[in-house]
Amino acid sequence: MTEGNAIKKKDIREMTQTKWMLHAKKADFNKIAENFGISPVTARIIRNRGIEDMESIRHSLHGSIEDLHDPLLPDMEKAVGILRRKAAEGKPIRIVGDYDIDGVCSTYLLYRALKRIGARVDYEIPDRIKDGYGINEMIIEAAASDGIDTILTCDNGIAAVSQIARAKKLGMTVIVTDHHDILVEENEEDLPEGGREVLPPADAIVNPKLRGCAYPFTGICGGMVAFKLVQVLFEESGVLAQEWLDMLEIAAIATVGDVMKLQGENRIIVKEGLRCLGHTSNLGLKKLIEKNNLVPGSITAYHIGFVIGPCLNASGRLQTAKIALSLLLCEDEEEADRMAMELKELNDQRKDMTQAGIDQAAAMVEERYGDDKVLVVFLPDCHESLAGIVAGRLRERYNKPSFVLTRAEGCAKGSGRSIEAYHMFHALVEVKDLLLKFGGHPMAAGFSLEEKDVDEFRRRLNENARERLTEEDFIPRVWIDVAMPFEYITEPFVRELELLEPYGQGNEKPQFAQKSMVIRSAHVMGRNRNVVRLSLVNERGVSMDGVVFTDGDLFMEEKGNSRLMDVIYYPGINEYNGNRNLQIVVKDWKFH
Repeated sequence: MTEGNAIKKKDIREMTQTKWMLHAKKADFNKIAENFGISPVTARIIRNRGIEDMESIRHSLHGSIEDLHDPLLPDMEKAVGILRRKAAEGKPIRIVGDYDIDGVCSTYLLYRALKRIGARVDYEIPDRIKDGYGINEMIIEAAASDGIDTILTCDNGIAAVSQIARAKKLGMTVIVTDHHDILVEENEEDLPEGGREVLPPADAIVNPKLRGCAYPFTGICGGMVAFKLVQVLFEESGVLAQEWLDMLEIAAIATVGDVMKLQGENRIIVKEGLRCLGHTSNLGLKKLIEKNNLVPGSITAYHIGFVIGPCLNASGRLQTAKIALSLLLCEDEEEADRMAMELKELNDQRKDMTQAGIDQAAAMVEERYGDDKVLVVFLPDCHESLAGIVAGRLRERYNKPSFVLTRAEGCAKGSGRSIEAYHMFHALVEVKDLLLKFGGHPMAAGFSLEEKDVDEFRRRLNENARERLTEEDFIPRVWIDVAMPFEYITEPFVRELELLEPYGQGNEKPQFAQKSMVIRSAHVMGRNRNVVRLSLVNERGVSMDGVVFTDGDLFMEEKGNSRLMDVIYYPGINEYNGNRNLQIVVKDWKFH
């Protein structure tokens, strides 16, 4: 645990006390268990993830590439037809991606595929600070000057109405591939659909969010939309299916990196993509895995989300996302080695800068804003690309809606991260008279305003939240899948839980609980004293070793003279010196 100097260690647990909640979803767990050869406990966990019917359960447990949906998204055939014709005619095509991991992966997939069918193709990725998100008029004018015939967007473009209108005026063909929500006009004519979609005047729009789209799973990222397009493009061009499947790992990285729900075909893509990643032929990925000391055959969704993904994202945050894309495309070992090291170092730099921002923000909260229901922190010198990460860490630490603002050219730019009880976009709408620009969702938002208005922005948000947010809203909820005694933990059961992997957003790692454990012993371990070894016994005399990854001294201080504790845990197997022992990893605890 790394904390700012302004926060006393002993206060941390007090601020983050949790409310434990037990899932209570109903189903015939014994029938599910019998049908699929699993335990009723595993059946209950599957139901807790919102999976109900037998086919969906089968899909979740044993889904494979064959279970992916038909790739014919809206305008897919039209888009592929245009691209094949332009490739055959030798017309120059420019891919316009985005600077985050989803945009980089999407650009990679489309570039590789178009090169494969012999197209004249290049790419452009906007600069996060200079250009902002998505295609803009400067990019379009540059494409026209370069004699580009066709623009192909990925992970952006659905909201670029005026920009694409400009491209069409300049005589270019435009294909949009995107996965973002579509703006709908207010319903002035009582249209039964609820208003008219505001769409760019592109020649083809491939987006699962289009109204009337029959595609059965809309929660895919931009990389998956690109992956589907590559599938159809290769099929129509007579390219072997294996070449499309060889790109699975990139689609998986995009899916995890863009924090898509690991449900439906997303879960299949990630599961299969992780297998591919273990023996990847992509030189850049090999080097990135090596530089981060990862074991190729043991890479999980966690490693994508917290190691590989941040390295690829770091270039877009601190320099240019083209470095990450160049690494993925690189075929020279020495150059790949150099770029992978550069990305690793950029990510290390990003982590240091982020921690400095977190420490500064936490100190300001403690000194000035501790009583505020909505945290608004202005860090003028923080890199604007890090504001969202810092806001997210503040939200985690205090469980309060958190906005972090930085000084930008001519204004202050901010990012927000929210809690379940606070709709962040609606909150910004209520103060839109102060804002130059804003957008977002219930849980996250981005905006800009005049620097002189920051204090008023904080005051108004807190005034509006005074009656809306209660103290109860600030207590994080921890959901328990099953209250499960130690007697149920066996090595076969631990292996069975592997069927539920990969874990991530929308398919969270299961959590079990047991009350009133006798603490037989507790010892702090590790060079940094950040591991606690426990020996626990339940009320029926069944013992179990446990491990807690936390500040050991703080844990022992909190424990005091307590001899009993309630635990939320995940079961596992500890292998040491050739010995295998069952143990639990304790995720949360309460002493009494």
